[in-house]
Amino acid sequence: MNAPLLRAPHEQGGDGRRKRWSRWVGAATAALWLSGCASPTNGVGYYWQSVTGHLALMQAARPVDEWIADPQTPAALRAKLETAQRIRAFASAELALPDNASYRRYADLQRRAAVYNVVAAPELSLRLQTWCFPVAGCVGYRGYYDETHAQAFAATLPPELEVTVYPVPAYSTLGWLNWAGGDPLLNTFIGYPDGEVARLVFHELAHQVLYVKDDTPFNESFATAVERLGGERWLATQADAAAREAYASFDTRRREFRALTRATRVQLQAVYDNDALDVPAKRAQKAAVMQRFREDYAALKAAWGGFAGYDAWVARANNASFGAQAAYDRWVPAFETLFEREGRNFARFYDAVRALARQPAGTRTETLNALLDASAARLAAGEPPTQRP
Repeated sequence: MNAPLLRAPHEQGGDGRRKRWSRWVGAATAALWLSGCASPTNGVGYYWQSVTGHLALMQAARPVDEWIADPQTPAALRAKLETAQRIRAFASAELALPDNASYRRYADLQRRAAVYNVVAAPELSLRLQTWCFPVAGCVGYRGYYDETHAQAFAATLPPELEVTVYPVPAYSTLGWLNWAGGDPLLNTFIGYPDGEVARLVFHELAHQVLYVKDDTPFNESFATAVERLGGERWLATQADAAAREAYASFDTRRREFRALTRATRVQLQAVYDNDALDVPAKRAQKAAVMQRFREDYAALKAAWGGFAGYDAWVARANNASFGAQAAYDRWVPAFETLFEREGRNFARFYDAVRALARQPAGTRTETLNALLDASAARLAAGEPPTQRP
């Protein structure tokens, strides 16, 4: 038992105590069912880790207004929290994202990540291993609140799998726990450039708009599209010149790095799909592709003046990390095209995405591929993927 989690119900008497206790028990139950989104390593212990980890995160959070009013709050953090509240208001007022309890509280977790995800893929494939959970369905990752537990689970996976453990700054409970305080702002991302904080909040709120069970690429690509579209609008209409400049530098490096990893994924996939190659030949060509990737990254890093923010990703790069990244941008151009077709109206866009989500999986994929083709045609014609606000 985690004693601090059991102390809170006894701070009030009578009905207040019972209500507080019911609230935490209910939250524990919901967190158990959502343990695929966050989360020792197997069986019941894994689920208990998920429950206690999430409840500890929620208990650490308190309203942003209290942090802002607290004279002990550092000035830099106070400014960030004030900006985050403006971002939160913009999300609902301008992007039609849910207006609820999420991101109106803040927690300092005293660690660098909210959770640590384990991903795995075969030696000659980018297809991720999946794990299945109640509510969340089957997903291509397994999350832990304690990095040592994540590493311990990774060490139990079959040796023929390539495995990566990476830090995650935030995750969504899909709106299921808004009644208990919702998802909080965290120290793990509050220090990002303002434009990136905006994008992250928009991304996680998008998961509360729609979540399709057993379809990680659909869910993550949709949320990534919302974060990009919403982030552009927020920067253009709400941010000052300094914030736009800081974000532009941050985003330029990210776009260039993602272009490099996307190109590498294409090259790796071509090797793995080539039936004319036997296993030793595929291994040799894979090694050559990975060597070029590292050389090209070294050149990018030099052009960035030695910026080392992606060094850790490159050091652990393998099929699992490339496969995980693909889940976040596979269908993004398709969703951006759909957004254009819906008149750049977010509410109409969400309705169209909900309709798409109701299609059978095969039909949904066909529709998304058609939207991808339309996006590619627009690019070939010299049009931007989306019109700027």
